[in-house]
Amino acid sequence: MSPLFLFLSFVALLSALGVVLAKNPVHSVLFLILTFFSLSGHYLILNAQFLAAVNIIVYAGAIMVLFLFVIMFLNLNADTEPHKSALSKVTAAVAGGLLLLVMVAAMRDIQPAGYDAATFNSQIGMVDKLGLVLYQKYLLPFELASVLFLAAMVGAVMLGKRETGERNF
Repeated sequence: MSPLFLFLSFVALLSALGVVLAKNPVHSVLFLILTFFSLSGHYLILNAQFLAAVNIIVYAGAIMVLFLFVIMFLNLNADTEPHKSALSKVTAAVAGGLLLLVMVAAMRDIQPAGYDAATFNSQIGMVDKLGLVLYQKYLLPFELASVLFLAAMVGAVMLGKRETGERNF
């Protein structure tokens, strides 16, 4: 294993723990951004530059701005947040333990495939190969998704448009 992979894995695990253990929700979002950046580094190691760019642009950019907006809009603080009972904490710990047990049981019998230099294609994650597959094999679903997004944008504009004389709040 390369030292870069180990470093990125260490950063991803520590920042993921920071997301869960941080008391301040804004700090949790910042740790989540660091987790996304380290996962983008893993994508780059795997020669998937498009996924790395999309992960940074969409998740670390747009989605995290939305999360921060919601957190700051809700104005969460310790005074207004209800305290959790001991029963709910124990229930959450049991549910997390059961999830860990299911994950370990699912991964127990997996045999990882080895590297085969004869069949390895180094161009598999490149943007041009993805574009060829997207626009040749999956052209119809791509166009249907674009029409769906266009309809959603028109609907959002129509819902957000004010009529003359209408007051919000």
